[in-house]
Formats: sequence, C-alpha cells, structure tokens
Amino acid sequence: MTSIKVKFRPSAIEGREGSIYYQVIHKRAVRQIGTGFRVFDAEWDDDTSSVRITPEAVGYRKQYLYSIAECIRWDIRRLRIIIARYEMLGATYSVGNIIEKFGRQADGHTLFNFMRGLIGRLRQLGKVRTSETYTAALTSFMKFRGGRDILLFDIDGYTAMLYEAWLRANGNCPNTISFYMRILRAVYNRAVENKLTEQKFPFKHVYTGIDKTVKRAIPLSAIRRIKELDLTRKPHLGYARDMFLFSFYTRGMSFVDMAYLKKSDLKDGILTYRRRKTGQQLAVRWEECMDEIIAKYGSNPTPHLLPIITNPSADERTQYLNAICRINMALKKVARMAGLGIPLTMHCARHCWASVAKSKNIPLSVISEGMGHDSEETTRIYLASLDTSVVDRANSLILRDLCLPGR
Repeated sequence: MTSIKVKFRPSAIEGREGSIYYQVIHKRAVRQIGTGFRVFDAEWDDDTSSVRITPEAVGYRKQYLYSIAECIRWDIRRLRIIIARYEMLGATYSVGNIIEKFGRQADGHTLFNFMRGLIGRLRQLGKVRTSETYTAALTSFMKFRGGRDILLFDIDGYTAMLYEAWLRANGNCPNTISFYMRILRAVYNRAVENKLTEQKFPFKHVYTGIDKTVKRAIPLSAIRRIKELDLTRKPHLGYARDMFLFSFYTRGMSFVDMAYLKKSDLKDGILTYRRRKTGQQLAVRWEECMDEIIAKYGSNPTPHLLPIITNPSADERTQYLNAICRINMALKKVARMAGLGIPLTMHCARHCWASVAKSKNIPLSVISEGMGHDSEETTRIYLASLDTSVVDRANSLILRDLCLPGR
C-alpha cells in the first residue's frame, strides 16, 4: 500500500512563509518531494491538508493561492497515476522509482505543457509552418477547456467527442474539425511513444477524414473580368488582384513561394524557385504579363522580387502572414466587384490554373509537374470537383435523346 500526503512545514522564523511538500510512503520507506510553494501559517489548513484562502487574500495573493491549490491537485493526481500504472503492470517498484518518474514527467505530463514543448522543438528544427498549425490546434483546445489543462492520462474518447461537438457548435466545418483532431491525435501518439500515457485510442470515434471541398476554381472568363477591373482608385484592391494574377500566371504558384521569391531567381527569362512545402525545384518561363506586374510596383528595396516582404529589419514570416491576411480580405471585395458567386482567395488561383489546364485537355502528368505536386494523386484531389459542367452537358444530351419522340 502506498500513501501520499500533502504536508506543511512552518518557517522557523516568526512571520515568514512556510513550505509545502509531499510525503510518499511505500513499503515503510518514506520520501519527501519539495514543491517550491510557500504560504503563511494562516493560509494552511491542517485538518484538510490544503491551502486556505483567507479573507485578507486579495488581488495577486488570492490568485497565487488558487494557483497553488490547483498545482497541488494536479501533482497528487499525477502521483496516483504513476503508482496505479506500476500496480497495473505488476512490476516491483520502490518509493525512489515513484519520485524519479514524477520528476522526469513534471514538465510534460499535461497536454498543454507537452504541446508547448513540441511546438518549441518544431521551431528549433525550422518547421515553422508545422509549429503554427500545432499552435492553432492548441489554442482551439484551450478555448474548449476554458484554459484548464488536462492530464494526458485523462484524455479519452469522451473528451474527444465533447471537443468535436464543441467545434461543430462553434461553426467549424468538417475539414477544420478533422484538421484539429488529426493534430491532437499525432500529439497524443507522441506522448504514448514517450511513455507519458497509455494508448487508449481516444480519437477512434471522431471525424479525422477529408471532406469533399466546395468548388474553388473559376473559369477563364471570370479571371478575365478580374483582370479588366478598373481599380486605379482602390490601390489596395489592385495590389491584391495583381498578386492573384501573378499566381495564376506562374502556374498557380503558392503565395508563400511568391513571398520568398528573390530577384536572383529570375535569370535569362526563366524564374527558378524551390517550393517551401516540398523542396521541389520548379522553373517557369518568364512572360510579358508577369513583367508588367513587377514593373508596376517598381524596385523592392529588399532582395525579394515581389512587394510582399518589404521591410529588411522586420520578421519575414510575420510580413508574409500579414500580407496573406490583407490580400485575402481584399480579394473578397474584388470577387464581388467582378460578379463572382464564390469568395476569392490566393489559393483559388492555384485551383484556377489546374481547372483551366484540365479544360484545355492538358495531361494530368503535365498539370502535376506544373504545380509542383509530389504525386499525381494530389493533383487529382485538386481536380476532383473543380468543374462539373462537362458532365452536366453530357447528362443533358443523354436526357434530350431519351425524351425525343419515337425513341
């Protein structure tokens, strides 16, 4: 039988704070774990072995005492889980094993702390985009939990289903729900690998698939309307329109690749760049329409080709993120001005190029190569629901023949 107690040691100096510690007893062996928490005698209740919130505690002090009480609750829960797992495995263990495991897991046994650690390591490895998606998932789950952390051991199927229901209630589409669930599942599996919790497959009954997306492509005639818009009096809309067109002109180049293009990437009429997502190198023949956009915005004082990252002293990633946000907002206004029935984003330009290429009967392999996809399967996903008008026309012909008299 193993016992855990929360103890308070008053200060030897009158009027000073005493210290809180945990006492672990196993097979008559007694060990203590210091917590670093310090409270005054009046702030400790010996009868309940817990922090007492005194009437005098206000503001910061009251918040401090509440946080200590919460940390103690987490620590005792974690110690009990460690002991329960030793018992479940039927392994022989000592009080020293308990203390050692408790100390080793102190920073990573809760989901929030564990995810923060993973995000930090991803940034160190230069995986900025992945760290941003993990941060987005963590922020979402923290909102769901109301800021209350959760032990990795406490994550189960019920927790996952409650989170899924919360996401749906807050207007998230199936693909967004799947996005967050797949990230949390990856984090949970990493925790299992690190032996911080046991595998309970908590995400087995929530949605982690890929839903068919709404059509994002627009026909060439719509792109022509966008190009012909007179936006001289609305330069911010003109800038967004030009960035959209540049992406389309360059075979649906991703905006992140556009942002990091260098002047040195353009040589002898060929624009050569390496995709930041896959590392694949692509070469695009330089056309007059591309040159018109570059000439329109003059010389960028930075080494970059386009006026997206323009401040040499500011963080490049922040400039890129701010730019994509502003441009996508402006493109929605451009879409309305052009009479489009769908919201326009920079990513639509990529879909548009694929759709137009398909309508020109360009082989799938060529479209895939042009877009810098790792495989033709990725290109098929792009093309799967881009334009059903051809199928609709075929169906009309069939039905017309069916309804003709005498047939």
